[in-house]
Amino acid sequence: MSDIGKSVIQFIVEEQRAHPGSTGDLSGLLSDIVSACKKISHLVGRSGIIGLGGYAHSQNIQGEDQKKLDIITNDVMVDHLKWTGHLAAMASEEIEEIIQIPAQFPKGKYLVCFDPLDGSSNIDINLTVGTIFSVLRCPEGIQEPALDDFMQKGSEQVCAGFCIYGPATMLIMTAGNGVNGFTLDRDVGEFILTHPDMTIPEDTAEFAINTSNQRFWEAPVKRYIDECVQGTDGGREKNFNMRWNASMVAEVYRILTRGGIFMYPLDSRIAEKGGKLRLMYEANPMSFIVEQAGGVSSTGRERIMDIQPQSIHQRVPVVLGSKKEVERVVEYHQQA
Repeated sequence: MSDIGKSVIQFIVEEQRAHPGSTGDLSGLLSDIVSACKKISHLVGRSGIIGLGGYAHSQNIQGEDQKKLDIITNDVMVDHLKWTGHLAAMASEEIEEIIQIPAQFPKGKYLVCFDPLDGSSNIDINLTVGTIFSVLRCPEGIQEPALDDFMQKGSEQVCAGFCIYGPATMLIMTAGNGVNGFTLDRDVGEFILTHPDMTIPEDTAEFAINTSNQRFWEAPVKRYIDECVQGTDGGREKNFNMRWNASMVAEVYRILTRGGIFMYPLDSRIAEKGGKLRLMYEANPMSFIVEQAGGVSSTGRERIMDIQPQSIHQRVPVVLGSKKEVERVVEYHQQA
């Protein structure tokens, strides 16, 4: 019988039962995250009505101007996760230090990193935004997790996912056994399995990159994009289309559904920072999802999930998506 139509909670519990040694802690944590994403979806949908649009006149740790919803969605994630006993600590894009679990609440065996509202620049123009999360194990015997306890490679992730708040709200998730997509049925308030076993086609005719930065790119990236733009006139076997949503969740979801390549490469403006996107709560979880769906994720020079983190807000270049195109970009970097 097809799994399509199952609720995400039923799906999670059945996955737990398939592993007899499971304690249920991960299932509980994922249920907490699902609950937070439902609340965020509601707030995003009503933001214009209840006055949550616009800037908050503050900046996050990266020096980026915060939207009101950046702050509110961060609070929603923290409030939903801090008291349930499944987490030892958490880290957010919006907060400089790791977030400890208050002393009055029990602690669990997992760590979570999250971007509460990816693509928030799209809020005021009614385009797609989302939430990204990454689950790690807390090292055994640690009662008060420190920054070093979060410094785990992407390959050590237990689970990763994102929620996309678009015309439909969708939850995309992997625990290392493929990628599944769930759509929020607003009538009953449940995420329902609608996209089981999502896979990324090896070939693609779409690329996504912010071409306004072209003059700052390294030579391998310029070479690849020039070829895509020229298409059959430049020696490629096909013509390409360009997409750019300014929202990583939207780009990765598109790639999961029809293939493509997404690039936020290293360039001369951001070289000192190491890149644009954050390793722990953007690049790693999205790389886990993409690889589990049959795609490839790289900095252009190395596999993203092999990077040893140095800080919770570390930045890296990102090239991910359909296998053959990402491998072509990696090859151009190697040749250079």
